[in-house]
Amino acid sequence: MKDKVKVAIWGFGAMGSGIAKVLLRKQGVDIVGVCDLAPQKVGKSIYELLEVAQEERPQVLVSKDIEEVLQTKPHVCILATDSFTIKAFPKIKLVLEHGINVVSTAEEMSYPKAQQPELAAELDKIAKENGVTVLGTGINPGMMMDLLAICLSGCMTDVEHVVCKRVNSLSPFGPAVMEEQGVGLSLEEFEKGKKEGTLAGHVGFAESVGMISEAIGLGVDNFHQNMEPIVTSVDRRSPYGFAKAGNVAGVNMTGFGDRKGECVIEMIHPQQIEPELEGTHTGDYITLKGSPEVNMSVKPEVDGGIGTIAMCVNMIPHVINSEPGLKTMIDLPVPRAIMDDFRNHIK
Repeated sequence: MKDKVKVAIWGFGAMGSGIAKVLLRKQGVDIVGVCDLAPQKVGKSIYELLEVAQEERPQVLVSKDIEEVLQTKPHVCILATDSFTIKAFPKIKLVLEHGINVVSTAEEMSYPKAQQPELAAELDKIAKENGVTVLGTGINPGMMMDLLAICLSGCMTDVEHVVCKRVNSLSPFGPAVMEEQGVGLSLEEFEKGKKEGTLAGHVGFAESVGMISEAIGLGVDNFHQNMEPIVTSVDRRSPYGFAKAGNVAGVNMTGFGDRKGECVIEMIHPQQIEPELEGTHTGDYITLKGSPEVNMSVKPEVDGGIGTIAMCVNMIPHVINSEPGLKTMIDLPVPRAIMDDFRNHIK
């Protein structure tokens, strides 16, 4: 490939702007358009917003019109706006119908047929009709609690039970995440929010379980999950959150994939602000029971923000090279950091 890889970004919040910063450090790739609706960003240079020197790069102004951005004819559009397939669907459909590949940060898009099989089938159809590819990815789901376990199973002759555990800190995240996770709520307020469905907790367990089950052939026929409060016994304060002693500092999410009434895949994901204040240390852990048993631990946790940004950036060549259609992380080559020219990785 002689021309540089052209990338558009839809959504210029924490993820979208973070992806842009990384792409600007890479060889053989240009950002050709950015779409965002925030009034304070529209019309401004991405270099000004990112506080990065423009140098010899082409000027890029944030546009509120995605059609205008897509007219730049990028090779791939990174969609960093949603968590749920049903919300991301119309945006992805629009981009695919312009004949442009899509990488989505939406958690449910990592394995959309887990909860939205009809929309997944429709996206696959649209992508194939337009000769392009769509992939949902990130750190979790996308790597730490699914793809990594799948890769580790490759050295086993038999897999009986999969446990993926991610212990992470919510401290770096902003006000929206604090609200979604119930940080600072009383137990009564938490239970009310849980009942009314206003607390999101972790999004992606159904997708991770579905991906693992398909990849290994575990035959999961039932999925269920739970969310319980993590109550602090000491005051905890992060940049955007505060939980006084006796209130909620985060949530413990658990998910289970059953086969004929027996649990074969287990997800454990406690997340809270300032976990170290009560002796909890972050980390990623995988246990695969079978022959031979495999145990992995990564301490501290792999940074969720940087990790998601990296996954989106590093999968760009694989998406461009792919056969058309809806893909998941088990359909494409394993992710790897790209330290040379992106064009060297395009077939």
